Amino acid sequence: MTIGKRVGMRVGRGAVGAAAGVSMIILALVGHVLPPPFDPAPLSAGPVFRSLPAQPTAELRPVSATAPITTRNIAVDVGDVTLEATVRAPLTPGRHPAMVFVQGAGPGLREEFATQAEWLARAGIVTLTYDKRTAGYDFRDRDFGLLADDALRMLSRLRGRPDVDPARTGLWGVSEGSWVVPIAAARSDDVSFAVLVSAPNVSPLRQVTWAMGEQLDRLHAPGGVHDLIIRAMSAVHMNFLRYDGTPVLRRVRQPVLALYGTRDPSIPFVESSRALTDALTAGGNADYTIRYLDGADHGMRIHGGPFVRAYLPTLANWVNGLPGTARPGVRVAGATPVQRFEASDPPSAPWYAGGAVLTFALCLTLAGYVAGPVAEMVVRRRGRRPHAETCALVWPPIRRRLRRMAWTGAGLLAAVAAFLTLLVLFSVNQAGAWPAVLSGWLVIRILAVLMLVQEITAVAAVASGIGQGWRPSRAQRVAMAGVLGGTGVLLVAGAYYSLYAFPW
Repeated sequence: MTIGKRVGMRVGRGAVGAAAGVSMIILALVGHVLPPPFDPAPLSAGPVFRSLPAQPTAELRPVSATAPITTRNIAVDVGDVTLEATVRAPLTPGRHPAMVFVQGAGPGLREEFATQAEWLARAGIVTLTYDKRTAGYDFRDRDFGLLADDALRMLSRLRGRPDVDPARTGLWGVSEGSWVVPIAAARSDDVSFAVLVSAPNVSPLRQVTWAMGEQLDRLHAPGGVHDLIIRAMSAVHMNFLRYDGTPVLRRVRQPVLALYGTRDPSIPFVESSRALTDALTAGGNADYTIRYLDGADHGMRIHGGPFVRAYLPTLANWVNGLPGTARPGVRVAGATPVQRFEASDPPSAPWYAGGAVLTFALCLTLAGYVAGPVAEMVVRRRGRRPHAETCALVWPPIRRRLRRMAWTGAGLLAAVAAFLTLLVLFSVNQAGAWPAVLSGWLVIRILAVLMLVQEITAVAAVASGIGQGWRPSRAQRVAMAGVLGGTGVLLVAGAYYSLYAFPW
């Protein structure tokens, strides 16, 4: 039997299966024993949140939102940039309360708030929505103080209008915006009230970690997905993720309305409202109203659709009723919330799993995969050598294995990236998402196992060829080292990120 035929044959199935099984067990154990473990504790909510009183009926009384309004687009200079904004104002005579909408995370286009801004304007409140800045704000760098200055510039434009009551001008902030609004309120007395919608009041990192765990549970994601997400997050280092808003909340003296939804998978709502009340009380501010709206999600909507019935009337009645509504008879009321686990920071990643090391490993893998085709081109251009006949029989089947390995490795990286994107998209609307999550995880696991088997069979094929007298050229050694080494790095990384964990 020729060398080429021997190398081209399947390596013994029994040997490959045994080697793959042992290797998979080793990789699974590596992923299991390496830090960091993460097991958040059950939350002890305390007596206040175990059974909330019903929301006062006066806050839910019907609001007439039928007044004619004017809509005007303006440009506001905030110092380094000019931001586009839209002012909606009722045409009814007299001075009205006014409110600026401050965006959550993301691009923050003003049209996101058009529906509620128009409704509130028809209910007698002058509203301003604006496009969030892009200069000085991106995925990695976020200066909440800079965003607070923008909000104050917008509020200043409203306060100069003749139809606005300067004693009742405030800020409304949702999610990330609820870290911005307290900064603005602490800086300026022009902010006469603050509305916080779905305010985390814990660090962004703790909020995101809790949200991912809660959303994965609702998506029926396997335990390995939890480990993948937590270990990926532990390697992320962005300064704003450690932001602590508690000191700022202690300096807020204005009346505060905080609204939470009982179906919000994005924030630890019990801890969030408890942190808010503790901070305001510590600062001597007793003018706060916290309401839990039954069935509301992160945006006060029902599964991302229409607003829950109580949201807009509660907001309008509170703002229009100021200052009389600043200190309610019942500070915390509404539907009783249920938060199962505490919000915790993910444990810090060890040095070998940090972002820099992971980036270097991925670059090393991709460089190895690129070295394969480059080295192959070198082999073809060099012509025949004394061992060319042997090379012609041995190299082609090995080359095919290396190509398949490179494609599998690249496919695994693409699948993981697509899977993470899928989880982010489903964090907004989870209806019917769990089959897609399970399918995506299954694809990742299959690719990971296939990559392991390909690595073992390729190593066996190379060893068989060398054992039969094949002497690879320098370029061929580069190609093999690049692809086999790159795949080896991916195998170790996959083990750390629980791609070989048991149960699946």
